[in-house]
Amino acid sequence: MLPTDAAAPAWSWNLIGDFQQMWSYPFMVNAFRAGTIVAVVSALVGWFVVLRRQSFAAHTVSTVAFPGAAGAVLLGVGAVYGYFALCIAAALVIAVFRGGGDREESALTGTVQAFLLACGYLFVALYKGLLEGPQTILFGTFLGITTTQVTVLLCVGAAVLAVLALIGRPLLFASTDPRVAAARRVPVRGLSLAFLVLLGAATAGASQITGTLLVFALMVIPAATAQHLTARPAAGLALAVLVSLTATWAGLTAAYYSPYPLGFFVTSFAFAGYLLALVPRALLGLRGRTRRPRTGLPPLEATG
Repeated sequence: MLPTDAAAPAWSWNLIGDFQQMWSYPFMVNAFRAGTIVAVVSALVGWFVVLRRQSFAAHTVSTVAFPGAAGAVLLGVGAVYGYFALCIAAALVIAVFRGGGDREESALTGTVQAFLLACGYLFVALYKGLLEGPQTILFGTFLGITTTQVTVLLCVGAAVLAVLALIGRPLLFASTDPRVAAARRVPVRGLSLAFLVLLGAATAGASQITGTLLVFALMVIPAATAQHLTARPAAGLALAVLVSLTATWAGLTAAYYSPYPLGFFVTSFAFAGYLLALVPRALLGLRGRTRRPRTGLPPLEATG
């Protein structure tokens, strides 16, 4: 949707002409650049999030981007700095004070989320005016992404991927079997802390495209889709990136040619991919049931 037009531009099915027209606007070029960076980083980090079953922590880190952005606007600085500051701070708190079990981590994560969301509400109340784009903060936009923001996203994304490449193999080992990894002197707790910091940085970047409430569209859905289709790490990572890029580019294109929000389209395309990934397993299950002989007898039980 063009910022100055009441009606969205029309899709002509002349693909070359349509894309040339769309990319004639600098804000759309920046949107595709930022979306590509965010899609790649989110997919790779998200693959480990799903593998480590830390979706709740990822959800908390994404929601606290809202008070981060609100606090930054209240202080008179750019919302992007608030995104990164509070997302990384929340990830550090969860990483440092988490207990040894899943129950302790969930309790701490929920407590951090509740407190920081309350702080966000306070920041909005203290701001004596109309907070710039609360809907944008929550649900994302592609309008107004500057070249400076793209550069910041590129630098942060490159740093996140460099660290992830460095710790990738031990992190994979610690994620799949933490007890054996610890027995072999792999620094499981240090890797967990480092990964949560990477998660905070990646989430802050994704929040600028999808909004704080729809980060899962790029952080979890592509990775979950890939892990439904393959258990091989390399293929899964590549597939997650492919799904994330497809959802982002299709969402940006659909949002440009319609009056509806970007977050809805990105999430819908990613969700459609997830549903398609469930089809092969459902068909295999149905095929297995139809091939099962109908004896009319109860299943045999193990006799020991």
